[in-house]
Amino acid sequence: MECANFAAGSKRAALVIAHPGHELRVHHWLEQAKPVVFVLTDGSGRTTQSRLASTSKILQQAGATSGSIYGRFPDAAIYTIMLKSQQQVILSLVEELANALVTSEINYVVGDALEGYNTSHDLCRYLIGAAVELAQRRSKRPIGNYDFLLTGRPDECPIELRDNAIKISLGDAAIERKLAAAQGYPELLHEVNGAMQQFGKTAFSTEWLRPVPNRIGLQPAENEFPYYEIHGEKQKTVGHYQYVIRLREHLLPLAQAMWDYVEQNQS
Repeated sequence: MECANFAAGSKRAALVIAHPGHELRVHHWLEQAKPVVFVLTDGSGRTTQSRLASTSKILQQAGATSGSIYGRFPDAAIYTIMLKSQQQVILSLVEELANALVTSEINYVVGDALEGYNTSHDLCRYLIGAAVELAQRRSKRPIGNYDFLLTGRPDECPIELRDNAIKISLGDAAIERKLAAAQGYPELLHEVNGAMQQFGKTAFSTEWLRPVPNRIGLQPAENEFPYYEIHGEKQKTVGHYQYVIRLREHLLPLAQAMWDYVEQNQS
């Protein structure tokens, strides 16, 4: 499926990401689709320094707009929400995002993939699925749901998904704009340089938006332990973390609460 079909004026898009800067992975799609962009956190990490301004600059240059949820929480706050299972906060986000998708007549949503790498990324994916489902039921029309990789190679997509995926191939000018945007994002320069060394420039000349089920990740395998748990245990051992956010103890109950909300509030 060619991106041009979705970039047309009749197709309205939304981008939903956990952290500012994720838009860099789909920079050319951002330029073409000009989506409404929702960002859960301000990207402050362990610091108090928001990186929203850098993302706002990119959105302005691409012609995209910010949505009602835009750097709503410092990263520390979203971790607390997960650790303390603050369901009402999460359910209010489901409602707000679903309402925005309906009101703005969004045709498809693009967002972070469920990679088991970062808790906020995965929480964002659960949120997208529930909000898309709720918006579909209320609007009585289909809304496409797509993800993109943040830690994997950006130019790879499983064969079985390709027929229904959106592939964006970047020309020389587009790749140069994308790399310039990445190099001009000071808070992420270290990560950008690391990704370039790991994958090479060519890997970023293709963007894949992969179709994803709304209910993805609700039934993990018994022996599945995401990277963020393993990393969290190590950080706790050396004293960097006091608590570890876990899939079954923290994220899955929040995801299930989202789906219970969808079932109870679909009309």
